[in-house]
Amino acid sequence: MSPVFCDAHNHLQDDRFAGRQDELIAAAAAVGVGRSVVNGAAESDWAAVSLLARLNPTIIPSFDYHPWYLHERTPHWQDVLTGWLDATPRSIIGEIGLDRWILEQTPAIRSRFLPELALREPTGISEQTGVFEVQWRLAARRNLPVSVHCLHAWGPLLACLRTWPRLGRGFLLHSYGGSAELIPELSRLGAYFGFPGYFLHERKFRQQAVFRQIPLDRILVETDAPDQMLPASLHPYPLTDPATGRELNHPANLPIVYAGLSSILGMPVADLAAQVSDNFSRIFGPSG
Repeated sequence: MSPVFCDAHNHLQDDRFAGRQDELIAAAAAVGVGRSVVNGAAESDWAAVSLLARLNPTIIPSFDYHPWYLHERTPHWQDVLTGWLDATPRSIIGEIGLDRWILEQTPAIRSRFLPELALREPTGISEQTGVFEVQWRLAARRNLPVSVHCLHAWGPLLACLRTWPRLGRGFLLHSYGGSAELIPELSRLGAYFGFPGYFLHERKFRQQAVFRQIPLDRILVETDAPDQMLPASLHPYPLTDPATGRELNHPANLPIVYAGLSSILGMPVADLAAQVSDNFSRIFGPSG
């Protein structure tokens, strides 16, 4: 029996896919991708996330305000968020969190990731924390899991997690970039740790070593498509943004990420897939 792969974090609603979502989802299903979490970023894409989930029962929709997009908030964003959670079955919250990295970059570098950040300063860490807390507490009240974004902000994140309500179903640390020393406490606080294909680059050997220290029942696997490209030699599904010509990460690359992580961990792909499927169901809920 072929393994079934679960993508714990992607952005299939992204405009860079230029309406090719049905094609991409079919290609991913053909290589064994069984379930995936599609994460919003701001009010402007929540309708697209909801539509994808309604049309594809294997998709878990996730609504949120990503820390890079907080400048887009409308006065009633909290009501809009709860409205989408109420209207969309199986929905969860994420990608939310804290990002000091974006605050450290020049406007030119910021613009590579989000063009409007070249024209304005990104939201400061204090305001990020306030919006993060609103969404976290909403998840706690509704017993929902959360997908957490954290870049260069592990101290502030831990300060939040130690004092805020615990989430009954836990939370995913998307593309975990923290140290091995943080793993025991984060696990006690309810963390799962996401491994993206970007960590298969040779220069990411330190993060590969970190994942050898994570308990197997706390590991999840993700593409973060269309972002976090795999090494070129491991990228069998070429895909580009028609507007810019830039290469995009294809959701069908997920089995390659599993294969790479199984090699790092020294275990068969089928065994890793079975374990990750159990982990995925524990945090995000069973299939169906």
